[in-house]
Amino acid sequence: MARKDTAADAANPGRLKQIALTYKMTRRADKKIGLVLAAVGIVTFGVFLAVGFLIGHPIYLGILGLLLAFLASAIVFGRRAERAAFGQMEGQPGAAAAVLDNIGRGWSTTPAVAMNRSQDVVHRAVGKAGIVLVAEGNPNRVKSLLAAEKKKMNRIVADVPVHDLIVGVGEGQVELKKLRTTMLKLPRVLTGPQVTATNDRLKAMGDLMSNMPLPKGPMPKGMKLPKGGPKAR
Repeated sequence: MARKDTAADAANPGRLKQIALTYKMTRRADKKIGLVLAAVGIVTFGVFLAVGFLIGHPIYLGILGLLLAFLASAIVFGRRAERAAFGQMEGQPGAAAAVLDNIGRGWSTTPAVAMNRSQDVVHRAVGKAGIVLVAEGNPNRVKSLLAAEKKKMNRIVADVPVHDLIVGVGEGQVELKKLRTTMLKLPRVLTGPQVTATNDRLKAMGDLMSNMPLPKGPMPKGMKLPKGGPKAR
């Protein structure tokens, strides 16, 4: 028991430090984050306390309001921190790979399966929606990369649907902050064993694995940078 308590105590400073770093990162992009969090907490607590006085249970609803105030502030902080992180990552090489690496369970991601001399790059994700090719770089140049990679996919896994997405803010492109949501909305057409079989066939093909310059700095909770290899989800 003593060892467990010691380990928990050692972990707490690390979590607090991470929260502090994330707050500092968010505040650089969102100057009003402190005022917003304070307002959310105070309003939430005030509403519950007022209702408590009206119904004759101010202590009970005051305690409940305090807990919910912390919860509401945490939710708002998480969303604004995520928005700030995406804002800093936008346009940086490897930003899409960082998002793909944290898309969630059930997906296997491989960064930089295709790249040209201008460092336009195509990443690949395999899940129950099939194969998703995600390109980042110049929209005109990446189209040829995507076409070549799709042709390669059709030769090796012709029975698996292949989707292609270009990360950007132009027409027909997907914003970085919406990439994960867009992929999760794709219809699921493969079973678990079919996903595994598809991954095995693609691994046998071999990929261009390059050391990508990836965004640095604090990430939203749960986000990590890719380590340069395929990840089973």
